Amino acid sequence: MSRRADSYDESDVRVRPGKGSRPRTKTRPAHDDAESAMVVSVDRGRWGCVLDGDPDRRVVAMRARELGRTPIVVGDDVGVVGDLTGKPDSLARIVRVDERRTVLRRTADDTDPYERIVAANADRLLIVTAMADPPPRTGFVERALAAAYVGGLEPILCLTKSDLADPTEFTSAFDGLDLIIVRAGRDDPLDDVLRLLRGHLTALIGHSGVGKSTLVNRLVPEAERATGVVSGVGKGRHTSTASVALVLPPHPDDARGPENQGRRSWVIDTPGIRSFGLAHVDADDIVDAFDDLRDAIENCPRGCTHLGPPADPECALDDLVGASHRRAMAVRRLLVAVGGGATDPEQESATAESD
Repeated sequence: MSRRADSYDESDVRVRPGKGSRPRTKTRPAHDDAESAMVVSVDRGRWGCVLDGDPDRRVVAMRARELGRTPIVVGDDVGVVGDLTGKPDSLARIVRVDERRTVLRRTADDTDPYERIVAANADRLLIVTAMADPPPRTGFVERALAAAYVGGLEPILCLTKSDLADPTEFTSAFDGLDLIIVRAGRDDPLDDVLRLLRGHLTALIGHSGVGKSTLVNRLVPEAERATGVVSGVGKGRHTSTASVALVLPPHPDDARGPENQGRRSWVIDTPGIRSFGLAHVDADDIVDAFDDLRDAIENCPRGCTHLGPPADPECALDDLVGASHRRAMAVRRLLVAVGGGATDPEQESATAESD
C-alpha cells in the first residue's frame, strides 16, 4: 500500500553509503617516486623543466593542486611525476619545490611590499653594464650588489661596449668590495667570462639597452635571444620578456661533483630591468654578507645603522683596519646609495633592450 506524499518526514530520508558522508582528508601522496628536475622556463601556467640536470631530457609540467599558489621560478629544483617522456602535448606535474639555496629578489620600488623572485638557486650574478649608449648607472649596480649579497650570490660586474668609453673611473666606485670585473665588448674574447661561468648557475641582469641579449647569444649561439635598437629618445620595448635558463656549450672543466648533481653550466637570462627596488633589504642584511663585518657589528650600539658619523659616532666599523676597513667603507657607501627610501632616479631613464 503506497503512502501519501505529505506523510513523509526527514526520518524517511536514506543516505547512500560513501556519498558525501565521509569527511575530506588532508593527507597528500608522498610522491617518493618523483624525479628531480630544474625549472628552465615559465609560460602562462606551464613550466619547462629538465630532468636530473640533463638539457636533453625536457618536459612541460603544470603545478600540482596540492602546491596551491606556491611560487615556482626559473632555477627552482623541483620534483615531477606523470608523463616524463617529453613528447609533444605530454604534461607532467610539479609536486614538490625544494628549499632554495639562494634567491635573487627585487621589488618594484623601495616602498613596494611585494617581493618578486627574479631567479632561484643561482650561485653567481652577472651584472651586465654598458660603458656607453646608454651610459653606466652606478645606482643600478649598487642595488644589484646589495641584492646579490643578501640573496647569497657572488656578484660579477660584466662591462659591455667597453670600446666606447674607459671604464676605469666607473669601476673605481666599487673598490674594496672584492668585486670581480670582466669585459665583454663586441671585440673582446669571452674566455674570461666563460671561465667564470663554468660549473655554475649564473643569473644575468641589466638595464634594458646594455647588450645583455647580444652577450647571451655569444655565450649560447643557439639561444637566438631577440635584440633591438635603442630609440632616439632613450626609451622603448624590452626584447627579452621572460626569464629562461640556457645551458652553455659543454666544457671539460664543468663541475661534476656530488654537490652539483652532474649539473652543467647554465645562465639565466632575465628581462631588462627598469627599476630595482630593495624594500626587502636593510643595513644588517647587507653587512651580514661579509664575515669580518658581521663579527664587527656585534659591538655596535643598539639601533646602529652602520653609516658612521654623525649618524652613528660609535659604529664598530670605524675600528676596523686594513682590508676590512676598506671593505667596510665600500659597504658603507653601498648602504648610503641604497638607503635613500626611493628607487634610484637614474633607473627611470633606462632604455629599451639594445644590442
